[in-house]
Amino acid sequence: MAPDLAPDPAPEPQRPAPGLGAPPTPVPVPPAAIQDLDLAPLSAWASLDPAALLAAAGQLELSFVWPREADDPRELSEIPELRLWSLRADAAHPWLPLVLERAGGQLTRHVAMLLPHGFHRQEGIRFAPESLDLWLTHRLFLLDGWLRSSGLNGRAGLGQMAAVLGYELDPNFWSRLPSAPSPASLGEQR
Repeated sequence: MAPDLAPDPAPEPQRPAPGLGAPPTPVPVPPAAIQDLDLAPLSAWASLDPAALLAAAGQLELSFVWPREADDPRELSEIPELRLWSLRADAAHPWLPLVLERAGGQLTRHVAMLLPHGFHRQEGIRFAPESLDLWLTHRLFLLDGWLRSSGLNGRAGLGQMAAVLGYELDPNFWSRLPSAPSPASLGEQR
């Protein structure tokens, strides 16, 4: 007898993201896109410029539509196909953690797709501490540099992103890096 595969609940209807010009959310990621490692579901977000992505920080929700047996106890981050799609999405769109919704667990789930972790009934997701330290520091440096290259200062939002993952940035964290340029100073350099 074939297993009874029940799809995850249908995604809720899309609603406009609160940021100016942000595409609708949640973004459904259908099984065909997952199987083909197709990032087309993110195309509307990928078309945004860095300023629009920064303005939409914390708003993107991904809704994975993936068939599972009714008694499958795995979390989404434990399903290899979803992890592989998420790894590809993260590699192609390194700004993804910046725009993922935070309070409802989208950012945490995304990081769980990328890093070793465990689940605990009372504590929830627990990341391997050194892997999260390294990933978060790398991502903060990467996103800060990317935003600065567009004349944007997103350090406050990056600090909020880190806080969702359980990190309070030391006030001196950014002090050894170049200051974020102001748009006026970029105009003078041209």
